Amino acid sequence: MTDTIYNALFICTGNSARSILAEGMLNELGKGRFHAYSAGSHPKGEVHPLALATLERLHLPTTGYRSKSWDEFVAPGAPVFDFIFTVCDNAAGEACPLWPGKPVSAHWGVPDPAAVEGTEEQQRKAFLDAAITLRRRIELFLSLPLQRLDAMSLQRELRDIGRQ
Repeated sequence: MTDTIYNALFICTGNSARSILAEGMLNELGKGRFHAYSAGSHPKGEVHPLALATLERLHLPTTGYRSKSWDEFVAPGAPVFDFIFTVCDNAAGEACPLWPGKPVSAHWGVPDPAAVEGTEEQQRKAFLDAAITLRRRIELFLSLPLQRLDAMSLQRELRDIGRQ
């Protein structure tokens, strides 16, 4: 067993739904091995209530989340990331800041549940679907032998996970 704790950042444009879900899941599922964060290129300023309701439905912590800019994570004293994941197509196409430490990055695009219009039940289902997709990817990520993979192999594995 390794004592390494990896830092991961999930990025989405608004940092109100998908990136929050991913942050919560990796922090819980990767407990002891990972510290996850989330941010947005243009944060909404608040976490979507259905993101928190979905975390609660999955029996995950729901406190301490906030919608924040990725600028916080390039400021002095910010964590150095080992992994950066974009979880929305808009954020994947944007010019990202230069991240210190040469993190491995991958795009894990998930449809935006906050964009779903319809009944409350349809919206709740969209959030749950996004969470299930992210959870499956995070579980695959956690199963990788990180200490034994070189950077190129790891990059390939992470990109493949995002295609599943």
